[in-house]
Amino acid sequence: MLQDKVENLLKEAFQENNSLFLIDLNITNDNKISVVIDGDNGLSVNDCIAVSRKIEHNLDREEEDFSLEVSSAGVSEPLHLERQYRKNLGRKLQVTTNNKKIEATLTHVDQDGIKLNWKAREPKPVGKGKHTVEKEAVLPYSEITDAKVMITF
Repeated sequence: MLQDKVENLLKEAFQENNSLFLIDLNITNDNKISVVIDGDNGLSVNDCIAVSRKIEHNLDREEEDFSLEVSSAGVSEPLHLERQYRKNLGRKLQVTTNNKKIEATLTHVDQDGIKLNWKAREPKPVGKGKHTVEKEAVLPYSEITDAKVMITF
């Protein structure tokens, strides 16, 4: 019952600010509500406050006691949703699949997966030495086991 109420309130909050979206919702047996959100254009403290108020002001503590935490996905959190990948177009990602790890720039996102581009040094096909080649990988979401934005300074 509480789960349904919170989900409906989140839908309303996201309709009021359609640049926001849900990453994770968890409600424990003792009614600890944990909401993780993100935004297409980033996320401010005020965005978290607005979502928190939307939930808190529309639930009755007399009916059911609860605790509430609304937070943003941290920079070290993995990407899960297509919308998160879209938000990070042009950024460098570290993507892990079942058999390889790639550090590359995210250049394309669609409903099926992502495209990454990077440069690598490889041996020349003829002669000695190495040359730089452009590499590309197209990965369906189903093959991605972990994807994180790489923070560079």
